[in-house]
Amino acid sequence: MAERSLTLMAVHAHPDDEATSTGGVLARYAAEGITTVLVTCTDGRCGDGPGGVKPGDPGHDPQAVVAMRQAELAASCEALKVTHLETLGYADSGMMGWAANDAPDAFWNTPVAEAADRLSELIRRYRPDVVVTYDENGFYGHPDHIQAHRITMAAVERTDIPAKVYWTTVPRSAFQEFGRVMKEIGVEFPEPDGASDEMPQLGLPDDEITTWVDTRGYGAQKFESLAAHASQAENIFFLQIGQERFTELMGVETFVRVRDTTDAPTPEDDLFAGLR
Repeated sequence: MAERSLTLMAVHAHPDDEATSTGGVLARYAAEGITTVLVTCTDGRCGDGPGGVKPGDPGHDPQAVVAMRQAELAASCEALKVTHLETLGYADSGMMGWAANDAPDAFWNTPVAEAADRLSELIRRYRPDVVVTYDENGFYGHPDHIQAHRITMAAVERTDIPAKVYWTTVPRSAFQEFGRVMKEIGVEFPEPDGASDEMPQLGLPDDEITTWVDTRGYGAQKFESLAAHASQAENIFFLQIGQERFTELMGVETFVRVRDTTDAPTPEDDLFAGLR
């Protein structure tokens, strides 16, 4: 019997979330022969419609947006060579404070136990060695990101299958360069020390980051994955800087290891350190 391939599972909130923080690792590990599984929790209905029409504005058809974004997600997965795409299909909850938060079928409104049951089934099916999701604040406070974190950690606890679990993050040292590039293209970017009760600090000090994965060799695939989500281009600022600059800026993906059964030393440069 052939030996089972190592498996990476990334749990994300919306179509397009897979590209920015994990597009590099999904592409890199697929190229290395590792099975990659992307779980997308919501349908993205609160995204922009054709021509950039916003949710709630005339001409914004949520079902049409869902169909468009599912097609874009499939194209992104093709660019990254994702082995398996699983969509949970919960309704996009929109940004924190939007009326969509209260919709009966919104992901934010779904009992954690119910959604964790569904994710647990996928973890048992695919038996991922490594699981990646967001931190408890969903990195920047989006309700669907927070909910993705909650159901992932609950499902990991229930199944006890993954050897390693990581949360995506950004080193604070990178924010100055991010800010400079964003300013060049006319986009306001929050300072990393701009914490408040509503918005905790973004990212982490460099010495708290456990895992730095070089994905520069997969920059073209990562950029192609991001570009596949063309309907959301107005909100995907990185598309404006071009592939080469994007790869320079986003070519190392960083994580915090929060579960580990391998005793691999940190800092590490491989999500699968200790497993191969």
